[in-house]
Amino acid sequence: MASFKDDASAVDGLHDPGGSITLRPQTQAQSSQSIEALKDILYGSTAGILGKFVEYPFDTVKVRLQSHSHHSSTQALAGPLDAFAAAFRSPEGALVSLYRGISAPLVGAAVETSSLFFSYRVAQDLVIANTPSLREQREQGNVKVELPFSALLACGAASGAFTSLLLTPIELIKCKMQVPATPHMAAELVYSSSKPPGPLQLIRTVFRNHGLLGFWHGQLGTLIRETGGSAAWFGSYEGVKMLFLRADSSLSQISDVKVWQQMLAGAAAGMSYNFVFYPADTIKSRMQTATVDTVGAKQLSFVATGRQIWRDQGLRGYYRGCGITVFRAAPSSAIIFSIYEALRRYFG
Repeated sequence: MASFKDDASAVDGLHDPGGSITLRPQTQAQSSQSIEALKDILYGSTAGILGKFVEYPFDTVKVRLQSHSHHSSTQALAGPLDAFAAAFRSPEGALVSLYRGISAPLVGAAVETSSLFFSYRVAQDLVIANTPSLREQREQGNVKVELPFSALLACGAASGAFTSLLLTPIELIKCKMQVPATPHMAAELVYSSSKPPGPLQLIRTVFRNHGLLGFWHGQLGTLIRETGGSAAWFGSYEGVKMLFLRADSSLSQISDVKVWQQMLAGAAAGMSYNFVFYPADTIKSRMQTATVDTVGAKQLSFVATGRQIWRDQGLRGYYRGCGITVFRAAPSSAIIFSIYEALRRYFG
């Protein structure tokens, strides 16, 4: 792995002093890979959950800005500051309003971040295994294999595509919890301002109205956002660290970057991830918060929703909430990468 600790135990054979080759048992190599996968899941989950607590209030405001035109019963929001002010005026209190529905995102953050780091590692291992020159570097012994930048971008994209399949159902429930319930859904779920609908209630409603596939409504938007965004996320992180390596003579290798440099790279990664494919996220959020409360009712497609936003608000409609999203992504991603790298450094 280019920036993370390379798994030397993945080497399948070692030369002994006599010139013969001693093969390691396959089960040992598989066990080592399983341990590394478990580390990615544990470290990634921890980093993702802590980062989510920092960014969630901003994410709530972003979703409300993206979807508010579908909820005519609520007052139109002029921008992020107005959305925050509305949360502070809420009868349920600012913290409850801004952190409403955080249970699903905490699960989503653990799933997303662990899946991204895990699949990023797997993708790089596959690239190394299928590239003779890189495979030869790994087979030479305990060395770190540096992948070309273009390969890192491709691995990031593959990681995002895989993660999108896990993330869409979680984000569907999260988005529905972040916006006010429609009158029909409020009556069905016995909704009140003091007791908003919980994730289990919403899961039952989605399944009853749209079946199992209903949980993947908005998948195309998540796929586009995660594929392109993850390429930008990992690419920006690796790229900024490479720039620090070239500019700072005290650094001998990319793993030697200082903590503040690592955090800057993480901040740049978060901003790139959220800005590049933001319109796809807007369309996805609009799809997932649209009012479709009857069994078998047709839901708007990705293209139809995109056209509707263009017709109603023009280009500006695709970027509602973009500023606050990019703003909150900087500290969140800096925390995620720093915590993940620190856990890797201290625990292996």
